[in-house]
Amino acid sequence: MTVIGYFPWRSSAERADRPCVRDDHSELTYAQFAGRVDVFASQLAAHGVRTGDVIAVILPNRVELIIAIMAAWRIGAVATPVNPTSTPSEAHHQITDSRAVIAITDSGSPRVDGIACLTVDDISADELRSTTTSSFDDLGSVEPGSDDLALLIYTSGSTGRPKGVELTHANLQYMASAMATHLDLTADDHCLLVLPLFHVNAICVSVLAPLIAGGQVSITGRFSPTRFFEDVKELRPTYFSAVPTIYALLAAQPPDLESDFSSVRFGVCGAAPISKELLDRAESRFGFALVEGYGLTEGTCASACNPPTGLRKLGTVGPALPGQSIAIVDEDGHHLPVGTVGEVLISGPNVMRGYFGRPEETERTVVDGWLHTGDVGHLDVDGYLTLVDRIKDMIIRGGENIYPKEIENALATHSDVLEVAVVGAPDEVYGEVPVAYVVTYPAATVGSADLLDHLRDLVTKVKLPVAIHLVDALPKNPVGKIDKPRLRTELRSAAAPVG
Repeated sequence: MTVIGYFPWRSSAERADRPCVRDDHSELTYAQFAGRVDVFASQLAAHGVRTGDVIAVILPNRVELIIAIMAAWRIGAVATPVNPTSTPSEAHHQITDSRAVIAITDSGSPRVDGIACLTVDDISADELRSTTTSSFDDLGSVEPGSDDLALLIYTSGSTGRPKGVELTHANLQYMASAMATHLDLTADDHCLLVLPLFHVNAICVSVLAPLIAGGQVSITGRFSPTRFFEDVKELRPTYFSAVPTIYALLAAQPPDLESDFSSVRFGVCGAAPISKELLDRAESRFGFALVEGYGLTEGTCASACNPPTGLRKLGTVGPALPGQSIAIVDEDGHHLPVGTVGEVLISGPNVMRGYFGRPEETERTVVDGWLHTGDVGHLDVDGYLTLVDRIKDMIIRGGENIYPKEIENALATHSDVLEVAVVGAPDEVYGEVPVAYVVTYPAATVGSADLLDHLRDLVTKVKLPVAIHLVDALPKNPVGKIDKPRLRTELRSAAAPVG
């Protein structure tokens, strides 16, 4: 079976002259975008990229990033978007683990040259700007199949090492169609893209969904409230998708700051829980519906979402998207009745093919077609999901998923570190921030500042702890494991208002 519905290069003639994508430097119609995809697909093929190969795309948000991903699909290859702020060590892991044969970078991206065992070529994305039309006849017609791999999106695992989530074209086709239907998108819709494109949320909700509906996408630069207000006023988008931190920053702006949100139909909020108070404040301030959704990378972005029109329940993440099922189970895997708290399971055409090269982890995570999320929640009589807590230790800082084990492993490489534990502390702006507790070897003289400097070359800035506490010992539970719940409780107690 072949899927072509969400490929802009296969768009109907009536879309040819309609706006497709733009950034600060380029503005392309559907026909021009398709031409640029063909040009870059030809360049990739000339560099030896073939069907099934993986290309690493290490670019900040820009039109060329989307072109590179779709050019890979154009010749049956697979794309793995890499965080452009990754350290060389982090980029090296993703490139080698994914077995990428080529990397697409620009001058601001982390360099992969000279890294041990790294054998990828380097194509500058600036080459894409020179031509907007091309013939693809010399390469023949390649149509990816629905079960073919499309994306490898890397997410941290419980071991602390990022792992590739395998998403097929069928996964993406379903998600683009489901979100376009759920959000009532049409050719008149215009998405302002503010989230990073190395996340599946931005790819599916902000790019594929509007394009499958014949709409357009505007890629903004680095987020700031001032820039955001200017973009909304000038570009007149109809919707955008963001994380709670962005909504908090927008709602905190002075009330007299000029803003015009009359074009915006709704905003989508995901990646982390958002409070009812912030939802109310944002909707009252800006005058558009704010819909909260929920999903995992392993579930191709979204599994539940409140609708822009119809019944929205604040405090819930909405009902399951059409075609998906959500179940709540106990520790033994037994399905629980309405209102009962348990682990959230998901099934449907959105569930990943698996973790790349990790069959055992895949078998533990997807059981009998059900994706085990590691999240705790309950369903109401209308099928709306409320999230209660997380089973895993994951920290969500401003929408960025951070696994403490990765930071702990990095700290443990310092010769003076004996034991370390990293947990999430409450934060008014980011939701959670990492805090580290470190036990050093006797007679060690290392300080917190030294350890922070040690981390800077090992993890990206967002993963740096806001505080590193040197302690004599870490709390342990009865079986001798570090008692992280106790550390988190102490942090929350310290952050709670008095009286």
